Amino acid sequence: MGYLTLNNNMKLPKLGFGTINQSGDQIIDNVSFALNHGYQLIDTANRYGNEVEVGLGLKKSGKKREDYFIETKLGPTLYEDDHAIDETLKRLGVDYIDVMLLHHPVNNYIYAYKMLEKAYKEGKIKAIGISNFPVEKIQEILDQCEIVPALMQVECHPYYPAEAVKEFCDQHNIALQSWYPLGHGNTDMLNDEVFVDLADKYQKTPVQIILRWHTQMGFGLVPGSRSQEHIKDNADIFDFTLTNEDMAHIAQVNKHEPFYKVTPESLQMLATTKCHFEE
Repeated sequence: MGYLTLNNNMKLPKLGFGTINQSGDQIIDNVSFALNHGYQLIDTANRYGNEVEVGLGLKKSGKKREDYFIETKLGPTLYEDDHAIDETLKRLGVDYIDVMLLHHPVNNYIYAYKMLEKAYKEGKIKAIGISNFPVEKIQEILDQCEIVPALMQVECHPYYPAEAVKEFCDQHNIALQSWYPLGHGNTDMLNDEVFVDLADKYQKTPVQIILRWHTQMGFGLVPGSRSQEHIKDNADIFDFTLTNEDMAHIAQVNKHEPFYKVTPESLQMLATTKCHFEE
């Protein structure tokens, strides 16, 4: 297992298990399974509506608190709720959160970031960060807030390696973590000749080649799956190394376009859609 060294010297596992679009007993079982099959980091969010079940999965795993990392994201409709972080701790059933991010660059994100800073100083959060922020809004955080974000979660994969935000984050020692490491299972990417050939070379799957690419690019990643077989396979990426030539071939598939398109309408939806526990 590789680690990202964050700008506060915290070591965060590169590979995490993503829990979006999972709920109920399935996510309880899968969180427990992941922690016992190669994962140390579990990623969730207020907006996913599954923090309670994630917390139950953490307990079911039998792991000690110091043996796993929990990462969650503050929902935009909670950006001025001074109790939101404490309520998140209660839902997860933990005394502290390893990493907490602002989920989207909407609403009063400066106030929300200062809420994260306060919780960080109080020891309720071990590292703070942001998700989906464009460069100009990351700069706004840097200009108006006290603590440099430790982590930026962003769409990133071989078809879109997030060059612009990566360059900016590298300059400010902000680690990158991909929330779309497989392009949401894009069939063109998974069937791309480059990954099929490398899979044959290393006796791996194209998925494992792409996930390994992320780790060698220095990205963190949080692939998710409902299938325990796939969860296990996604963690089986640390027993081989892509060569410089392999990485150069992968660089050639870059399409410089994200799959997720930000629009005024999508931002408005993100700004106003409540978390299920608010309703």
